Amino acid sequence: MLSVSIVIPAWNEAERIADCLTNATRQTMAPHEVIVVNNNSTDDTVGVVKRFIADNPQANIKLMSQNEEQGLIPTRNYGLNHATGDVVGRIDADTMLKPDWVEVVSGIFTEDEEAMGATGPMVYYDMPAKSFSLKGDNKIRQRVFKSDGRTLLFGSNMALRRTAWEKLANEVCRDKADVMHEDIDISLHMAGRDMKTVYSPRMIAGMSARRMDTSLPSFLRYMKRFKNTFDAHPQHSRKVKPEYIFTALYPVLHAWFPVYQKYLQMRDVNPAERIWIKEQMQLIEEDKLEDISTYEDSLADADGRDASKDGSGSEKPQQ
Repeated sequence: MLSVSIVIPAWNEAERIADCLTNATRQTMAPHEVIVVNNNSTDDTVGVVKRFIADNPQANIKLMSQNEEQGLIPTRNYGLNHATGDVVGRIDADTMLKPDWVEVVSGIFTEDEEAMGATGPMVYYDMPAKSFSLKGDNKIRQRVFKSDGRTLLFGSNMALRRTAWEKLANEVCRDKADVMHEDIDISLHMAGRDMKTVYSPRMIAGMSARRMDTSLPSFLRYMKRFKNTFDAHPQHSRKVKPEYIFTALYPVLHAWFPVYQKYLQMRDVNPAERIWIKEQMQLIEEDKLEDISTYEDSLADADGRDASKDGSGSEKPQQ
């Protein structure tokens, strides 16, 4: 099986980075390394990562800094350039990987020698109806996130063969104006080199729906990044525009997000911690998780909190 590095660009992510690292290392196959690249954070991101490393010395986590240039792309590139695994996963600091993610990604690239990039579906862990949203996201990404018939990678849940990245590193757009989708830019550069990208429904990760909590003008500017990216690559085309789908969903999700956050706070629930708790507990019972000894107490605590709630997340009545 090929080794998998995980790169996490981080700017002011103190709230979620520990949960992200916990899920990235609580895997059925241990990652080759987890690289956190801090980019001029002004909160306690660096402190949280340092404490996590100190508490979990068995996990191969590396904290790096890219402070010369502000922005996701130079920070992402710094991490990808320093990764040493056969495959390089690239996620966000609020991404919560499913416990078999590393194993699935390794299998994709091991079994398909032509695969140069891979991506999969997402589930919003801080919104209700998670099973429904995962199924919906899976359908949308399989059918809509395409260009010239090729799969487009999604930055919160993507992986590249390291040899492919080495060929792309000096070609991908720097986007100093910060108006493009950097993951789609990589995808289109890969298409230009006839590099194969694949979609796997088993390559599952959780993400926050916090983007839906932004104002409408901000959200629309973010959606315009789709057009801006394709305008920068006029040789590539697409039949369906996913920004239309997300814009249609925005009013409902924008209304629901703050309401559900209040509900979670009232119930003292950390959705990032709980998203894969059942899968993790089952894997512990089957002795299939790598390097979980220092995490068992936190898992038991979280599972205990789950046991005091019914299926909807509400407290069970006292007997």
